[in-house]
Amino acid sequence: MDKLLERLLTSAGISGYEGEIAAIMGEELNKTCDEVTKDNFGNVIARKGKGGVKVMLTAHMDEIGFVVKYVTNEGFIHFVKIGGIDDRILPGQRVIIKSRDGDIPGIIGAKPPHIQTQEERKQVIKQEDMFIDIGAKNREEVLKRVSIADMIIFEPNAGSMPNNLYYGKAVDDRIGCYCLIKIMEKLKAENAEVYAVATAQEEVGLKGARTSSFRINPDFALALDTTTAGDIPNVQERQSAIKLGKGVAIGMLEAGGRGLIINPGIKDILIRTAEKEKIPYQIDVLEGGMTDAAIIYMNREGIPSGVLSIPSRYIHSPSAVFSLDDVEALINLTAGAVAELGRAG
Repeated sequence: MDKLLERLLTSAGISGYEGEIAAIMGEELNKTCDEVTKDNFGNVIARKGKGGVKVMLTAHMDEIGFVVKYVTNEGFIHFVKIGGIDDRILPGQRVIIKSRDGDIPGIIGAKPPHIQTQEERKQVIKQEDMFIDIGAKNREEVLKRVSIADMIIFEPNAGSMPNNLYYGKAVDDRIGCYCLIKIMEKLKAENAEVYAVATAQEEVGLKGARTSSFRINPDFALALDTTTAGDIPNVQERQSAIKLGKGVAIGMLEAGGRGLIINPGIKDILIRTAEKEKIPYQIDVLEGGMTDAAIIYMNREGIPSGVLSIPSRYIHSPSAVFSLDDVEALINLTAGAVAELGRAG
């Protein structure tokens, strides 16, 4: 696996705690961009090129995770979820608490089914009935190492599979961050001033995209993210026809229209560019979920925006799966679209 990609996937950074991943993004974008800054909100903003139209590209740095809420007298840690996480996947998962003294491994526990009542076994165990076990004897032992509000992440992992597929923690949206870096390496930024923005707190309300797009006030914007692949058992094509390895997903509509509805001009440029350059693509219509583009296109007097996504299996879980073929398609389409937007402006 590419060392940069592995580093991005395994780094820690839940919403509001993005410092570690922000440092990596700043370091990498500094290699190819004219200027890199970090704003008051925690967004990393890189600029390349001068004059012409302003094009904003975003990928969010934050991942889903948890925060320490309370420690029981017996030494078990209760936690709060950060971002959308399905309670059903949590029991037995390995996690890392990022404490002031270093990483502390733990396991998410719950009342085992063997001693649940018949009625309890019919129910999904709720997050508030779970806890994290770090092997401590009591509350005092835990609090010597752990502080209330410490960040908790799923245990880092990353690796390869057959057919050019890869997996890892925080694929949503570290794969977008990886693409952002590679796009800025590739871009010549002729006739355009291109801003690459690694945004903060997307998973909890698209917040970093709101503040950074207000500051930049771009002429056009593209959000780079992940989308749900439907090429697994028990998912019908009418629910999701998006497949791994079949190309970058061009988003038309998010959350049934509550999120982004793509700008017609941006839609035409993306599809025309993909077909002209023979870049494989898929059309994506989402009933649930939003990207940074949903907030950017409503900022100021309105910013023509689009979204390009990497199809992924098992989003918002400890390990998601994606195809490097789709990553290449997204990088190439974004670079080609930026050139077209520069000419259009």
